[in-house]
Amino acid sequence: MQENSYFQKALADFTQEAASGGAIRHLADLGYTAEEIQRELAFPTPIPRIRRVVWEHLLDTGVVLREVPGTGAVREKVAYVREYDQYGKPSFRRVAASDQHVGNSTGQAGAAMETYETMQACGTMPGWKILEVPVQEAFPALLSRKIAENGEEYAYASCDFGIIATKEPERFARMLQTLEGRQRAYVEGLPWEERRVYHRLVPRLAAGILRLQEAGLYGGELYFLKTGEKYSVYL
Repeated sequence: MQENSYFQKALADFTQEAASGGAIRHLADLGYTAEEIQRELAFPTPIPRIRRVVWEHLLDTGVVLREVPGTGAVREKVAYVREYDQYGKPSFRRVAASDQHVGNSTGQAGAAMETYETMQACGTMPGWKILEVPVQEAFPALLSRKIAENGEEYAYASCDFGIIATKEPERFARMLQTLEGRQRAYVEGLPWEERRVYHRLVPRLAAGILRLQEAGLYGGELYFLKTGEKYSVYL
């Protein structure tokens, strides 16, 4: 019974992937929210499925990291492969893709991780320079300057949205109310894990972090890989 259930889930996942997986990832790269993606798809796809595909895509491309930026953590990829027996009957087999550094699937994120590791190996980067944001008024200018210096693919912010949503739902609701339309839709549309993760400082997230920090609702760490700086932001 369990094998049949596993097969049915694999079949459903494969069908959904074939019908809409590529489109979901493409629209996510263009900055569409989960709800916007759903409206664009030709194949009916439930929001929870879209959110899962987007989240996996962000992990695969290094936009979201589960480990501290620059560690080169390995992420195992899983896929379902369709095979045919001697009579032409199809079946599905779960396989693990070859191990690779986070983000290598798109090149940009992989290059960022490799550059950082090379700098460490060559001794050109003596570890993180741990700094504090001096005053709240300086935060927007500092964030903008550091992203410009490093490039957004080398800039990350720690995100505890999944932890806060579970353990402090009232605070999470205040955070969502503070964010503007598309910022809120982006944060609300991701299935944040109940752990700290690190999100690349793409414009939509960076703008949201700014609003939350100005409202006294963001505390965490900012990582800039090229300059080797880590900033602590306190509530």
